[in-house]
Amino acid sequence: MAKTERVELRIDEELLERVDRWIEDQGEPSSRSDALRNLVEIGLEVARGKTLNLSAGDKLNFMLLRDLVKHLNVKTETHIDLVAEAIYGGHYWAPAWEMPGLFHNYADRPRDVSFVVDVLDMWSFIEEAIERLTPEDLDKLKAGHHGFVPQFSGFDGNNETELMGIARFLVEELNRFARFKGREFNSHCPTLARHRKMLDVFLPMRKNLGLGRRLAVEDILAIVARD
Repeated sequence: MAKTERVELRIDEELLERVDRWIEDQGEPSSRSDALRNLVEIGLEVARGKTLNLSAGDKLNFMLLRDLVKHLNVKTETHIDLVAEAIYGGHYWAPAWEMPGLFHNYADRPRDVSFVVDVLDMWSFIEEAIERLTPEDLDKLKAGHHGFVPQFSGFDGNNETELMGIARFLVEELNRFARFKGREFNSHCPTLARHRKMLDVFLPMRKNLGLGRRLAVEDILAIVARD
């Protein structure tokens, strides 16, 4: 038997009434303690994306849409009959098991999105400036950067998959930062730490860029020195 621990909990009258209504809807005798334990378990499963949480309206809307799809013979990649059977049978865990790419609880963090946008912006300025360097300055850049021209390599596909996914979605799906379109975005090595260091140098410069103002070779070298 699993070890239990007593937890003190205070809830307002309105929430307690909702718990009581939920107990009544189940049609089985249950104490408030048992009901709260069940509700916590259901909530955790939903939060982990392992089950669905459908209201009566959600169920009705899905069934109506399913009927329309079948009547119009619309081709779809969604297993609509499976979802329908799951709703009829109360098997809300089944769609999450069958279609994990759709039923999950992952969401990009806003700070990660902001970070990736800053990185893509920085590399856009770097690469554009490099394209306009004179042969002399290009040689100077290579000499100061291990003999090669720096280029955005992406994020690590093993350890920075969220960042790589955000970058790919911004470029390939939202058509932002078009110069990176078609790139792999997988650096095959961690880049997070050095991108942060590069941004420490670039962001103070950023306010003076644009409207014809570009990074000079000295600026590029100062940024990529952290690369």
